[in-house]
Amino acid sequence: MKALISLSDKTNLLQMATRLHQHGVELISTGGTQKTIEEANLPVKNISELTHFSEILDGRLKTLHPLVHGGLLGRSRLPTHRQQMAEHQIERIDFLIVNLYPFKETVSQKNNTLEACIEQIDIGGPAMLRSAAKNFEDVIVLCDPADYEPTISLWEQNLLTKTHRKQLAAKAFRHTASYDAIIADYLTDELFPEKITLTFERQQHLRYGENPHQRAAFYVNSYPQKNLYNLTNATQLNGKELSYNNIQDANAALQLLKEFDQTTAVAIKHTNPCGVGKGKNPSDALKNCYDADPISIFGGIVAINTTIDLQTATLLANIFLEIVIAPHFIPEALELLTKKKNLRLLQMSVLEHSNPENKAVNQQSPTFMPIEGGLLVQETDTHQLTQNDCKIMSILQPNQEDFEDILFLWKIVKHTKSNAIVVGKGDKTLGIGAGQQNRIGSALLALTQAGTQTQGATLVSDAFIPMRDTVDLCAKFGIKTIVQTGGSIKDPEVIEAANQHHIVMIFTGIRHFKH
Repeated sequence: MKALISLSDKTNLLQMATRLHQHGVELISTGGTQKTIEEANLPVKNISELTHFSEILDGRLKTLHPLVHGGLLGRSRLPTHRQQMAEHQIERIDFLIVNLYPFKETVSQKNNTLEACIEQIDIGGPAMLRSAAKNFEDVIVLCDPADYEPTISLWEQNLLTKTHRKQLAAKAFRHTASYDAIIADYLTDELFPEKITLTFERQQHLRYGENPHQRAAFYVNSYPQKNLYNLTNATQLNGKELSYNNIQDANAALQLLKEFDQTTAVAIKHTNPCGVGKGKNPSDALKNCYDADPISIFGGIVAINTTIDLQTATLLANIFLEIVIAPHFIPEALELLTKKKNLRLLQMSVLEHSNPENKAVNQQSPTFMPIEGGLLVQETDTHQLTQNDCKIMSILQPNQEDFEDILFLWKIVKHTKSNAIVVGKGDKTLGIGAGQQNRIGSALLALTQAGTQTQGATLVSDAFIPMRDTVDLCAKFGIKTIVQTGGSIKDPEVIEAANQHHIVMIFTGIRHFKH
């Protein structure tokens, strides 16, 4: 029996090679793998002894040979295959143990050249894995070090079933498919190429999905350069494992928090913001966030973009929360918060508001929305509103404080499910209406929640206001400024209503639907 071994990741190599050798399996290898086996005083042949052909082209060509692939593809159950293998002196290979050049690791390193990355594209490895996996009834194919011990144990006991061999083959094809997808993504400059292959790696099984009767798992994007500023970069310091809903809410919190440069706290419930506050320090920001909606924050998620100090931790400890996310926790704060055993604490250093790369605009990859039978792909909404973008449509003019509120609240409405209305003033939101079927319904929710605090406040809409009824409602609550996209056929009526009620009306020209 023969085993062909060629590994970039040499984890568990010697334990596996030793056991095969002990069972009389002849070891064949290449390059660094062969050297490692030889240094352990195990007998091993170079691949050239099998192919009778030397490595050429700086190692680019060594295993693409009929004597290799014939040994992997020949079917022992077919007399014609056995006859042809004998005629061409092709020896059967019983084990193929291969993992691939570290392309993913290479492209994830900064300042690597295109040439250096291309040299880490493995050709022979994927070809051998595919050959062996196609012929899994005859060849045991291993591409994951975690599979060595259990597979060899079953083989030793003559318990290795066709089902298990098929599972290993499927894993090999997934391995090569993911590898090719990462290469294709690296070389692709188009936003919408004719084909998209996405590849993810399972990070954990989840207790259940959106509801207890649904099974679920959490997968991480396989492209390392796309995992810098999202949830996969977080370290969990305390609490139960994240649930399906936790992960969705935490992701929503991070996407919103990345909009802000100054110290900000956001509270998320069911992927919508229920309160956002900013301040001179984290405790002030958290107070403003909490005061925005002290009811909805219960059982929610809070994310803060600066270090959690003891004062902030004391406030957090008095709120029932599922998750707290921050770039850092001082030791005293961590000690206090970890007393709450179920509270999940996520540390994510890239969230620090002073980090110049912590911007929504750094999310250059497209966003994906699966639908039954297909996939929607779009550019990520990275639009940043500026004061110069704001077109004043009313007679009444805004002041500088109004513009500060407008720019603050516009960032929040962008991350609120449509139809979306956000009301706020100064350093915090006052009311948020999300996901209603009509705009006045969302406005009524936001304004009612804000209550008497709406006097002189700003109301922001994620799209145009189609009728004057929303403006009339704002007047009853004392709203000073309305911000909307503009573009409705009834814009003149809406603007006239604002002028009648002495309300500032701002058009942005930008819509922020979020479905």
